[in-house]
Amino acid sequence: MSVYKVPQKEISFILQELVGYDEHCKMPGYEDASSDMVGAILPEAAKFFEEVVAPSNWEADTQPAHLHEGAVVTAPMLDGIYKQMVDAGWCCLSGDVKYDGAGFPGVIDVAVQEMLQSANLGFSLLPMLTRGVIHALNLYGTEEQKDGYLSQLISGNWSGTMNLTEPQAGTDLSAVKTKAVPQGDHYLVSGQKIYITWGDHDLAENVIHLVLARLPDAPAGNHGISLFLVPKYLINTDGSLGERNDVKPVGVEHKLGIHSSPTCTMAFGDNGGAVGYLVGPLNQGLMCMFSMMNNARLSVGHQGIGLGERAYQQAVAYALDRVQGKVQGVEGNAPIIHHPDVKRMLMQMRALTEAGRAMSFFTIAAEDRSHRHPDADQRLADAQLVELMTPLVKGWCTEVAMESTSLGVQVHGGMGFIEETGAAQHMRDARILPIYEGTNGIQALDFVGRKCLRDGGETIARLLADMQQTVSELSSATGAVKDLASALATTIEQCQQALDYVLANSAKSPSLAYNFLMLYGNSVSFWLLVKLAAAAQKRIDEGSSDPFYGQKIKTASFFSSQILTRNLAYLASVITDSNYAEELVAADFQTL
Repeated sequence: MSVYKVPQKEISFILQELVGYDEHCKMPGYEDASSDMVGAILPEAAKFFEEVVAPSNWEADTQPAHLHEGAVVTAPMLDGIYKQMVDAGWCCLSGDVKYDGAGFPGVIDVAVQEMLQSANLGFSLLPMLTRGVIHALNLYGTEEQKDGYLSQLISGNWSGTMNLTEPQAGTDLSAVKTKAVPQGDHYLVSGQKIYITWGDHDLAENVIHLVLARLPDAPAGNHGISLFLVPKYLINTDGSLGERNDVKPVGVEHKLGIHSSPTCTMAFGDNGGAVGYLVGPLNQGLMCMFSMMNNARLSVGHQGIGLGERAYQQAVAYALDRVQGKVQGVEGNAPIIHHPDVKRMLMQMRALTEAGRAMSFFTIAAEDRSHRHPDADQRLADAQLVELMTPLVKGWCTEVAMESTSLGVQVHGGMGFIEETGAAQHMRDARILPIYEGTNGIQALDFVGRKCLRDGGETIARLLADMQQTVSELSSATGAVKDLASALATTIEQCQQALDYVLANSAKSPSLAYNFLMLYGNSVSFWLLVKLAAAAQKRIDEGSSDPFYGQKIKTASFFSSQILTRNLAYLASVITDSNYAEELVAADFQTL
C-alpha cells in the first residue's frame, strides 16, 4: 500500500485560476481568510492528514465498527485521531465565527474535506454529517438552538446525523411513520430509523440527531413531516451534558465497504419517548432536511474525487515498482508504467479525478458567492447555478469514482484482487457513493426535471453561454489549447442538441435522464479542464518550466481524445426514438 500525498499544487492552481481566490476572499465575512492565510493553513492540514489520518485507512477497514452490549465500538485504530482533528480545528473550517468557527470560505473547507476523504473515507463521514446538521440549523434553527448547539458542532466536540430512512420508507419519505408527540416545550419522538451513518459512537462527546417524524394529527404524505433535533445526551441549562436521552443503536450493518463508519439502526422512544425539539416550521420537515441533504450531496460528490485520488496515487506507486515484460526503448524488463495500456488506465484515473475536482470546486465557489457576494443579482444567479450543479457533482463524480477505483485494481493485476494490497478497499468503498444521499438515478431525474424542465432550460442555457464564452476567449489560441477549444465548441453543440430534445420531449425525460446527466457531467468538467489548461499554457508562455503545467495540458488533451468521445454515445441515447421504459413490463425481466 502506498502513502498518501495531498495534491497541494493542484488544489492551489484551482483556487488561483478557477476560483480566483484573491478576489473570492474579499467578499464580506472572509476578511480573515486571505490568500496568505490559506497558503499557511493548507500545508499544515496536508501534513496532518498525510501523517496522522492516512495510515489509519487500511487497519480501520479490517476492524469494522460493530455493536457490543448496546454500544457501538469503532476501530481501535481511530482512538485518539478524532480528538486530534478536533483540537487542530480541522472539522469545519467554514463554521461561522459567531459560533467560534474559523469563517473560511467553503472552497477552503472542501479542500480540507478532500484530504480527509482521501486519507480515510469511512472516517470522513463523521464530520461530513455534522456539517449537514450545522447547515440545517443555520437555516432553520431558532436562535436558542443555534446558541446551544452550533459552537459544539462546529468544533467537532459534538457530531451530527440525519435520520430519514425507515424499513418501509427508503427513497419515498412520504411513508415515514416515526411519531412526535407534543410534551410541553418539547416533543417525545418514537420510531426506528435505518442506515444512519455514524448514528452512535464515543469519539465525540454527544451525538445530535436530526429526525423526520410526524405529529399525531399531521396530514398524510410529504406535507405531514416535521424535523426534530434529538440529542443523545440532553443538555442542561448551563450547556453541560445531562442524562442519556431515550435513543439507542440496536444494530450496525455489515457492509461492502466504508467499514470504519458505523451504519446504525437507531431506536427512538423505546422507554417512553426521546426528547426532541422542533426545527423549522411544522409539517415542513422535508424542506428543512433537503437543505442538509443537498449539502451532503455535494460532499458525497467530492468523496468520489478524494477516493479517486487515493486510488490513483496507489496505482501509480505500484506501476512504478512492478517490473513485468519488455517495452521498446527500455532495457531489460520494464516497470509496467511504461506499458501503453497501463498509461491509458492511469491517465484515465487522473483525468476523471481532476475533472471532478474542478467541477466540485467550481460549484462550492458558486455556493460561497450565493451567500456572500455583495450584488443581489449575482447571489441569485449563483444560487441557481449551485442548484443546477448539485446533481452533476453528486452523480457524475461518484459514477467516475467507481470507474477510477476499478481501474486501480486493474493496474495492480492479480494483486489488485488481493485485499492486502489495499486497492480493493478503494473499489469497495466507492460502491456506496452512487447510492446514498439519493441514488444517481434520482440525481439524474432531478437534473433533467427540476433543474432543466422546470425553468425551460434557462439556467442550463446560461451555463452553456459561459462555456461558449471560453471558446471565444481562446479564439487566438495555438497548439494543444486550440485543439481543446475546438473540442469544447463541439461539446457545447452536443449539449445544446440534447437540451433542445429534452425540452421538446419532456414526457421521455425519465428514461433518458441518466445519459443526459452523464453527457453534461462530461461536458462541464471538460470545460473546466480546458480553462485550467489555458491557464497552464499562459504560465508556460510566461517562462515557467514547471512540469506541472505541461501535465495539466496533457490531462485535458487525454480527456478530450479518450473520455469526451463518450458524448457521442450519450447524445445518441438521449435523442433516440426508443421507448424502452414504456415498452418493457415486469414480466420481461423474469427468466423463462
